[in-house]
Amino acid sequence: MHAPSSVEGTNEAYLQGYLAWLRNEKRYSELTAENYARDLNRLFGLSGDTVLDTLKAHQIRRYIGQLHSRGLSGRSLARMLSAWRGFFNYLMRDHGYTDNPCVGVRAPKSAQVLPQALSPDEAVHLMDVPAENVTAIRDKAMIELLYSSGLRLAELVGLNVADMNASLGDGEVRVTGKGSKQRVVPLGKFAVAAIKVWLAVRDQLARADEAALFVGLRGQRISPRVVQLQMKHWGIKLGITSSVHPHLLRHSFATHLLQSSGDLRAVQELLGHSSISTTQVYTHLDFQYLSKIYDAAHPRAKRKS
Repeated sequence: MHAPSSVEGTNEAYLQGYLAWLRNEKRYSELTAENYARDLNRLFGLSGDTVLDTLKAHQIRRYIGQLHSRGLSGRSLARMLSAWRGFFNYLMRDHGYTDNPCVGVRAPKSAQVLPQALSPDEAVHLMDVPAENVTAIRDKAMIELLYSSGLRLAELVGLNVADMNASLGDGEVRVTGKGSKQRVVPLGKFAVAAIKVWLAVRDQLARADEAALFVGLRGQRISPRVVQLQMKHWGIKLGITSSVHPHLLRHSFATHLLQSSGDLRAVQELLGHSSISTTQVYTHLDFQYLSKIYDAAHPRAKRKS
C-alpha cells in the first residue's frame, strides 16, 4: 500500500468539498453524490499525478477516448463529462481555477438504447409477492409503489412515514426528485392497500426513532442496494424473464401509461422530467407496441412476397 501523493491528497480534499456542496447546497441525494464521486474518481485515476489545474481539453478528450475503447457508452460518457464539468466549475468558483478543460468536449455518440419495459401481464404478475413475512410485505409495498407511481430509486428510499401519513388517504404522495424538485404523484388503489399493510407491521423492523417509510433489517432507512437486490430476488422467484430492477418498473409505468393515454406531457409531469425530450424516448417504445398490434391485427399488414 503506497503513501498517497500530494496530488492524490489534494484531489481527495477537493472531491470531499465538492460532494459536501452537492449535498448541502444542491440538495442532491446520497445516491447521486455517490455517482458523482465514482465519476470523479475515474478522472483522478486517468490523470494520475497530473495536477488538475494543468489539464487541457485535449487530455480530457484522450481520457474519454480511453473509456470509450473500454466499452463505456456515449450516454455514460456524456454523464461523466457533465460530472467533470460541474466539478471544474466548482474549482473555478471556490478554489481559484481559471479554466474548465471539459468545456467544448463532447462524448461520442452511440446508438440510442430504448429502455426495457415489462409487458402489462408481467407487471401484474410481479405484484403477486406473497405476504409470507414482514420483509415480503415491505417488498410488495415497494414494488407496488414503484410501478404505481413511477418513482426513481432515490425517491423511494427517501420517503418518510410522515409523507404517507399526510396524503395516503387522498391517494397521492409528495416526493423529492432530482435537484430537490418536489412533485405530487398519484397512488393506485393496490399501492395504497399494500402500503397500509406495510405500515401496520413496519414497527416489527423499524427503530422507534426512524423516520424512513421503508427500512432494512437493522431498522434504519433501507439502502438503494438492498432495494435492487430484493427486486431482482422477486423477479427470479416469480419467473419474470427480464432482470427486474427499480428503474425497469419506472420504465414500465411510463410505457403502459403512454400506451393507454397517449398524453406525453402528463407522463413527463408524473416522471418528474424537466425536459420533454427526456420523456420522448417512451414514444419510440409506444410506436414499437403499436407496430406489433398493427402487424398482428391489420388485414393489410402482412404482404405476400
